[in-house]
Amino acid sequence: MKNKIKILLADDEELFRKGLYFLLQRESDMEVIYEASNGQQVLDYLENTDTYPDIILMDLKMPDVNGVEATRMVHKAFPVIKTIALTSYHTRAFIANMLHVGASAYLVKNASPALMVETLRQVFEKGFYYTPEVLEVIQQDIVTQTPRLRFATDDLTNREREVLQLLCQQFNTQEIADKLFISPRTVEGHRNNLLLKTESRNIAGLVVYAIQNKIVTLEGL
Repeated sequence: MKNKIKILLADDEELFRKGLYFLLQRESDMEVIYEASNGQQVLDYLENTDTYPDIILMDLKMPDVNGVEATRMVHKAFPVIKTIALTSYHTRAFIANMLHVGASAYLVKNASPALMVETLRQVFEKGFYYTPEVLEVIQQDIVTQTPRLRFATDDLTNREREVLQLLCQQFNTQEIADKLFISPRTVEGHRNNLLLKTESRNIAGLVVYAIQNKIVTLEGL
C-alpha cells in the first residue's frame, strides 16, 4: 500500500480550514496531520515534530507570521517540504513573490475541490505544479530580475538537457526513464546533477531557474 500524502493545513479562517480538512480526509491517499492558524504555528510544529508533512497548504494572509514569510522560512530550513500557496489574491505580483520564496504551486481559494486535490497529487509526485499562467509569470519575470546564471550552459550534457526539458514538462521520474530508455536511478542521478549545477534547492526551483535563464522555453512545454 502506498504511503499517504501527509498534509499540513495553515489558514486563520477556521471554518474554511475545517472544510479543507474534511474534504481532504475523504481522499484515500491523503492525511491531514496538523492544522495551524498562522505561520508561527507552522514553524513551531516543524521545529518540534518527528512527523513532517509532505506538503503545506499555506494561506498567505495570516496573523503573526504571514504565509509568504512562513513559506520562505520553510523553504530555507526544510527544502524537502513542498508548499502550495493558498490565497484569494490572484495577481501576477503575488504569484511571482510566492515563486521567489519557494512555493511549489499556486492555488486560489475559489478553485474547485477537484483542482485542489489534483494539485496536491501533482506536487507530491513531481515536486511542483505550474499552470500555463504561472509559467508565463516565470518567463516574464526575466525582464525584472538580474540574470542568476551561475554556470555556462555548455556545462550541461545533452542528456541533462533532455531530463531538464521533461522535468519542466511535469513528467515524473518513471515517465522520464521510459521516454529516454534509461533507468529511474539514472534519471535521479541526472536530476541531482542539475540541482547541484544550478544551485537549486528542489525541482520547483530548478524549473523556475531553467525558464528564467532560457535553458528551456515555454514553447517547448
